[in-house]
Formats: sequence, structure tokens, C-alpha cells
Amino acid sequence: MAASEIDAFHDRARSHWVRLRTLVVLRWFAIAGQTAAILAAVFLFDLTFNVGMVSLAIGVSVLANLFSTFLIPESKRLSEVEALLMLLFDLMQLGLLLTLTGGLNNPFALLILAPVTIAATFLHLRSTLFLAATSVIIATLLGWFHLPLGLEDGSIIAMPPISLFGFWVAIVIGVGFLTLYARQVTGELHAMGDALFAVQTALAREQKLTDLGGVVAAAAHELGTPLATIKLVSSELLREHNDTSDLAEDLRLIAEQTDRCRDILRSMGQAGKEDRHLLRAPLEAVLKEAAEPHLRRGKSVNFKVSAETEFPNHQPVIQRRPEIIHGLRNLIQNAVDFAASTVQVESTWTGDKVILRIVDDGMGFPPSVLGRLGNPFLRRRTGTDSRTARPGYEGMGLGLFIAKTLLERSGAKVSFSNGGGKVTGTGATGAIVTVEWPRDAVDPSQDRGFGPLGNNAPFGS
Repeated sequence: MAASEIDAFHDRARSHWVRLRTLVVLRWFAIAGQTAAILAAVFLFDLTFNVGMVSLAIGVSVLANLFSTFLIPESKRLSEVEALLMLLFDLMQLGLLLTLTGGLNNPFALLILAPVTIAATFLHLRSTLFLAATSVIIATLLGWFHLPLGLEDGSIIAMPPISLFGFWVAIVIGVGFLTLYARQVTGELHAMGDALFAVQTALAREQKLTDLGGVVAAAAHELGTPLATIKLVSSELLREHNDTSDLAEDLRLIAEQTDRCRDILRSMGQAGKEDRHLLRAPLEAVLKEAAEPHLRRGKSVNFKVSAETEFPNHQPVIQRRPEIIHGLRNLIQNAVDFAASTVQVESTWTGDKVILRIVDDGMGFPPSVLGRLGNPFLRRRTGTDSRTARPGYEGMGLGLFIAKTLLERSGAKVSFSNGGGKVTGTGATGAIVTVEWPRDAVDPSQDRGFGPLGNNAPFGS
């Protein structure tokens, strides 16, 4: 898939920010928790602090939530700046509450981690780092500047300096760790979501092309007989009325236009599939169709077909499913992109399996990424030279993921490896992609392609 399409996936993910309602609901939970903590501190533990100022700080959050609920539509999705400002407001409000209730001596100071963790799940890295730095600054200031939290007898609740310092260190480490952890997990989820979206897009595109080709080829097939009849009758009439110049001219025009209709349908249906006859096709034909866009790119693509069965000449007649065509095309594209000069497409079969190997004579897959191939957004295969080796591409990590996912949906098992001199015998280490299907997955009829196909049916039935 082209780099512009990959960028479109990222833009799509960045444009779908969290809903305002989500942060408003979370803030209501925070307000309820803060109110419960204040009531418990006053009536259960007889703690002394400035209740009026604390109530005012909580009231500011209540007003902000009421404003967001009644004046802004619930369906509104927040932009980057709007989401950052809301989380920054919550962080500052929490900092004010902690300042009024003992600073870091208050065990609820640990809640400073909450806004940063939420930000790491959907904000850009720059905004997340800004919020993390702000939380660290607030935690540091709370250690020095805060109103004391006391008991009714006048004693002050305060941790020893070493404990206070340890708590500050724990908060700073927690901010860093949770930010990194939440961002890493969320990033992988977003990458996988974008990659799966790309798979669906690629499959839908291939299905549309297959369907369109099927319509054209079916039309050419069904119109072939009437066009041949018109051609035959017009030729017979032309022989009988060759001496009548006006009529002969009209008959010649009919014959010419009939030939033109036939040629147009043939050219439009070259990539089409002839109704039921090519809903299935011999294995080699499917491979050549998948490779066709990459046969004239300056690399030699060779096909080798062999059998490990008692019927060596009876190729499997497999289903021409869009996911199979598109998946194989991506693998062959990757091999052609990285091959020095030759790509070998080897296919074999037994009574139980259909096996395909795509081998190129390039530098092979780097061992450092070999185990991660097939994961989305793996950008490079041959280090810094990959961009030069493949002009117009930014890496086949997404392409390999699409190919692997589509082929596995068809029942295949896909594996990646390296091998020495498998193509040219020069000792170069070529990349090898092995695709293995259970025979039933691609040839469910098990009639080896010689069974009846049935009558043509309306398209889509």
C-alpha cells in the first residue's frame, strides 16, 4: 500500500478524538470521590483544614462540568488543544485541593498520575510530555508549599522528610512509567487498528475489481453468440447482395461494427473472470494473475510447478478469491522490490496440501526483524538502503501484514525465512516466503477441477 494511504490512516486516527462526554463523566467520578473524601475527613477522622476553600475548589469543577453538559453538545469530539486544556484544568484543580489539604502528606496526591495516564492514551506525544512535566512540577511544589493537614488537638499530620522525598520520587517515576506504558500499549492498538482497516480497504478494492471484471467478462461471454450470429448473417447477406452498392455498404458497416463490439468486450474483459468458469482456476494461472502487474519491472519472475502426488499433471483448480489474489500480489511485489535480478515462484501440492514458495535473490530479511515480519508498520527490511532499493515506498511492513492477514483468512499458514543461493546459485542470501494451505481450504470440492461447474447464474447470486 502506498505511503500516502498509510498517512491517511494516521490522519484518520488523529482526527477521532475522545468525546467530551467521556471526560465529563470521568470528572463527575472525580468530583464524587473528592466530595466523599472531604466528608470522611471531616466527620469520620476529625481532620482540620480550610473546608470553605476546598469546597470552592470542588465547586469550580462542578460548574465546569455543568457548563460542558448544558452548553456543548454531548456528541462533540475534542480536538488536541481542547482535550489538553480539559486535562490540564483537572490537574490544576487537583493540585489546588492537595495544596489546601497537606500537599504530599495527603495520600491522595497519588491521583496526580490519573490525568497523565489518560492523556497518554489519545494525545500526541508533545501534549502528553507537557502534561507529564506539569504534573512533576506540581508534585515538586506540593512538597514545599502547602497548608498543613491537622487534627482537632492541633497536631499536624506530616511524613518524615525521607518518606516525603520517597513519595515524591515514587510519583515522578510513576508519571514516567505509566506515561510510557500507556502510550506504548495504546500505540500498538492504534497501529493494529489502522493496519486492519488497511486490510479491509485492500480486500474491498480487490473484490470490486474482481466483481467488475466478472461483469465485463460475463457480458462478453453471453454476447459472444449473438454477435457471432450477426456477423455470420451479415456476411451471408453481403455475399448475396454484393452487387447492390448501397445495401452492401450497409452490410459491411454492420460487420465492422460487430467486430468492433467483439474487440471492445474482449479488451475490457482481459482482466475479467469468465463467469463460473473462472471462479476457480488452475494454481499456476492464479499465481501468474497475481504476479502480472510486476512482470515488467526489470526483474525476471520465473514460475516452477511440480507435484508430490500420484496425479502430477492434475494441478489443483483453486478458488479465485480476492484475498488470495491480493495477498499473493503483495508478496510477489515485495520479492520483486528487493530482488537483485530474479524471483522464483515455486508451487507444489499433495493430496492434502498446496504449498507455495516465493524466493528472491536479494539480501534477504535482516535477522533482527525476521521474527517480527507480518506485524503492521515494520518500516525497513534492509536498513538505510531500503528506501533507495525501493523508490516510492516506505517499507513493506504494512504490505506484508496485509498479505499475511488476507492469506491466513483463506486458511493459509505464512512463514518468512532466508536461504542461501536458492535462485541464482551465486551464494546470495535470498528471502523466502512460504504459503501453505490445506487442500480443502482452497479446493473444497476435491474434484481436481474436473467436476461440473453448473449453469451460469446472475451476477452476485
